Amino acid sequence: MKNLKYDIPAALVVFLVALPLCLGIALASGAPLMSGIISGIIGGIVVGALSGSQTSVSGPAAGLAAVVLASVTKLGGFEILLVAILIAGALQVVMGLCRAGFIANYVPSSVIKGLLAAIGILLILTQIPHAFGYDPKNADNFSFFQGNGENLVSMLGRAVEFITPGALVISALSILMLVYWGKTPLGKFKMLPAPLFVVAFAIGLNAFFAAFAPSLAVTATHLVDLPQLDASNPGAFLLLPDLRHLANLDVWMVGITIAIVASLETLLNVEAVDKVDPLKRETPANRELLAQGVGNMLAGLCGGLPVTSVIVRSTVNVQSGNRTKASAVLHGMFLLGGVLLLSPVLNMIPLAALAAILITTGYKLANVAVFREMYRKGGTQFMPFVITVVAIVATDLLTGVVIGLAAGLFYLLRSNFRNPYSLQQYKLHIGDVIKMELPNQVSFLNKATIKEALWNIPDGSQVVINASATDYIDHDAMEVIEDYRTVAAERDVQLSVVGLREVYRQDAPDQFVPVLDHATQKKLAPEAVLQVLKEGNQRFREGRRFENDYVHQASATAGGQHPMAVVVNCIDSRTSPEIIFDAGLGDLLTIRIAGNVISREIIGSLEIAAKLGAKLIVVKGHSSCGAIGLAMQQEGSHSIGAITGKIQWAIHQCGDHAHLGDKQLRDRVARHNVENSLAEIIDGSEFLRAAIRRGEIGLVGAFHDIASRNVEFGELVVPDTFDPQRPLHIAA
Repeated sequence: MKNLKYDIPAALVVFLVALPLCLGIALASGAPLMSGIISGIIGGIVVGALSGSQTSVSGPAAGLAAVVLASVTKLGGFEILLVAILIAGALQVVMGLCRAGFIANYVPSSVIKGLLAAIGILLILTQIPHAFGYDPKNADNFSFFQGNGENLVSMLGRAVEFITPGALVISALSILMLVYWGKTPLGKFKMLPAPLFVVAFAIGLNAFFAAFAPSLAVTATHLVDLPQLDASNPGAFLLLPDLRHLANLDVWMVGITIAIVASLETLLNVEAVDKVDPLKRETPANRELLAQGVGNMLAGLCGGLPVTSVIVRSTVNVQSGNRTKASAVLHGMFLLGGVLLLSPVLNMIPLAALAAILITTGYKLANVAVFREMYRKGGTQFMPFVITVVAIVATDLLTGVVIGLAAGLFYLLRSNFRNPYSLQQYKLHIGDVIKMELPNQVSFLNKATIKEALWNIPDGSQVVINASATDYIDHDAMEVIEDYRTVAAERDVQLSVVGLREVYRQDAPDQFVPVLDHATQKKLAPEAVLQVLKEGNQRFREGRRFENDYVHQASATAGGQHPMAVVVNCIDSRTSPEIIFDAGLGDLLTIRIAGNVISREIIGSLEIAAKLGAKLIVVKGHSSCGAIGLAMQQEGSHSIGAITGKIQWAIHQCGDHAHLGDKQLRDRVARHNVENSLAEIIDGSEFLRAAIRRGEIGLVGAFHDIASRNVEFGELVVPDTFDPQRPLHIAA
């Protein structure tokens, strides 16, 4: 009940828009006028109640008008067409039970947004003539070619020739009120939507013209034209299907055609309306097919036109602020009550006022900001969007969407063909490694470009083909990789293929895994290891990590490790050296202790690292360090003092820096603390001092800024000249 204050006004607005559209579509379809109203009532009450959509509004669709017109001619009567509509509804029920609604998930977002923008443009173009007072019959098909033999261009030209001053005044004032409604005091009343006020205003203004300015009064040809209905005998307007033609093959072919077209249009429309729903609710597609099927079966039995979800009414519903599907059901009830009780009043509504409502709705769907947003997303999104817009405006909704889908598929294949992989060169501890990253889907279209890239890799290279993100690889592409194993052997290329799913896995063993062996470790110099760490941190910062295959590396290092460096690191969870330096298993030895302080046990661990062949010792502090913060607060309770006590000297070294902010001062202390730890290592181990002098191992300080992800390194420490009292070795 709490949502009715939103749903009732929205239902009234949709009712006002739906009424002339139902009549216009029936007229364009060559069907009885009441058939459009009947479908509008069924689409609102029945389909609205059964549907799972909170925003979609169903009724007769302009997209099916041409199908209906041709089918009536082909079958020889509207009563025979009703049998085809009954069959179409039954087929939709079967499609819903078979869960055929999944096809809606394969429509690209660019095509859906193109559909919405195209409908917006069509709303504006088809309603401008009504705003000018030119109201041709059989118009409002929402396609380039109108049912009366005209097209959008000719209609606009004739609209200028046949301007009705009164209609132009009504439409202009109505648009102004709709645009500025929110800035008026009346805009605060939720139960009084702007379109409803506009309709009431237009009726009153036209009555004023008739009384005081007859030359401006809008005549009956420019008003809503609802047929009179005898409330005491409504059955007289219901046509029944001629079931004798149920075995007619032509009837079944028309029924199948209507089922396919109506289902596709419905699925596209609900997908599009979900996009503009401010609450981003998702319509259950299979339930929607069931609801539409029941609606079409009832329409066939009662003399209505085919029913689909209708984008114009659904969009008006959303933009009028509806909250639940009650607005769709209520709009159907209003249609029923309107034709039974309010025909005289409804026939006083100027079409120019309704045109103003639809023009403002169209502008919201197709304003410049929509095109600008799609342009920013690049050509692969913008081009299918534009092609869909142009195709729908130039043809009709379904044809335009099919063309848009074809364009989307073309740009997808084009993108996939041009960018079937990424090829990057990494400087690792084992030397330069070329890595080919395969995409999620590798088809035969990618065969030529992948082959060209692999065959152009220089002789003697180390190559990793990573298929970790790949779900599907075409047989032709797998043949290229298999052939390259032979080529790689001839060209002294070490090849490793990782990440292949079990179904694609090859028997050939990998020729290398990017982990250090003893021979390579022995050749490394401290300066080279420092450069590898810098390169790894740069990859981490830029989001292009090597993405090590830990399964392969675990197997390769099971018999022993040959680390290149040892890192004394804080326990902070954000500063893991393996991640920060983009390292693999076995590459780094890590000693983690709060505040990266030094003790006798840690020096012993560093000496073990040197014995294991590590070529570099890194002491790494970091920004916003919790241990530093506790030390600055003089926290020393329990065993915490063993850590914070060592940091006090760094605080003392910073002197009086009260002018610095808390974070700046804490980071400054952290840098000094790193220098003090370096000094403790040199002073505490003759073994390490000697190894550093001989160049067997290096020692360096580092500071990791967590926010920027950057690690700053100092200079390699020379034991005999190192002075921890000097300004920081780490760039501040």
